[in-house]
Amino acid sequence: MLIDTKIPYRYIFHQIKWDVARVILFSLLFQLLKTYVASYLPPVPVQLPTILGSFISLLLAFNMNQSYDRWWEARKVWGAIVNDSRSLVLQLRQFIDPRQMPAGEAARLLRRLGHRQIAWCYSLGQSLRGQDALAGLPQFISPEEMASVAEHRNKPLALMQQHSDDLATLTQAGALNTFQQVQLDSTLVRLVASMGQAERIKSTVFPVTYRLFIHLFIYLFLIILSLGLVEEVGLMEIPALTIVASAFFLLEKTAKFMQDPFNNKPTDTPVSAIARTIDINIRQLLHEPQVPEPRKAEEFYLM
Repeated sequence: MLIDTKIPYRYIFHQIKWDVARVILFSLLFQLLKTYVASYLPPVPVQLPTILGSFISLLLAFNMNQSYDRWWEARKVWGAIVNDSRSLVLQLRQFIDPRQMPAGEAARLLRRLGHRQIAWCYSLGQSLRGQDALAGLPQFISPEEMASVAEHRNKPLALMQQHSDDLATLTQAGALNTFQQVQLDSTLVRLVASMGQAERIKSTVFPVTYRLFIHLFIYLFLIILSLGLVEEVGLMEIPALTIVASAFFLLEKTAKFMQDPFNNKPTDTPVSAIARTIDINIRQLLHEPQVPEPRKAEEFYLM
């Protein structure tokens, strides 16, 4: 996620450098054609690039709006995960009756469930980004649990299954009553629903043809604009066209990156930082002495 700091110009230029280079090339080509074969250049009325530019601007505005909706939905999903992860541990602390279990067993189970929830958050974020969903998990769950999770295709779902099994064990032991089990099950259901929503965003590709058409229309507009400006302003057409092209391509690239909020890019939803926040919160709820520091931002973004 880009943060409120000065974004380096090299990062901005890097996103559009090849598109701008192509625009400069055909701009120079039209300058040469004007110099040597001016009679062959078709006259372009000024209304044509104006109408086409307005049309593309509307398409880009719509595209930006839809892309932001996807990015914001992903952020809301992870906000719900934060809330439900905290709620799960708070409910467990309140509900588990240690008198119904051997000495120290309640505290051990609470710690196991809390650490597994931390592992689930890290695993889900890594899974959404196409990374190893088991990376870093051995510090939170036992080798037996790791072996069981490794057998599943969906690692976060396997961790939720272990949550459910432990809650069933606590209920059978009398440490949880039926009402408390229902409350905890509701929290697990919300966590699984949030996971499903995030996976839906990840697996639903933004229409490729829509992005392709916008990209082609931008080039068509710039070519027509270049033909019109060659006759009107001469060599000033090159910097003018470059500025216009940069603005259009930056908007297009911004929309493209925001359409995929789990691609491990600076514009992503900061799932790693959010998982670290949950890690800190749960450890403090469990009164553990060693608590990690919040994840620090890179130069201008938070992952």
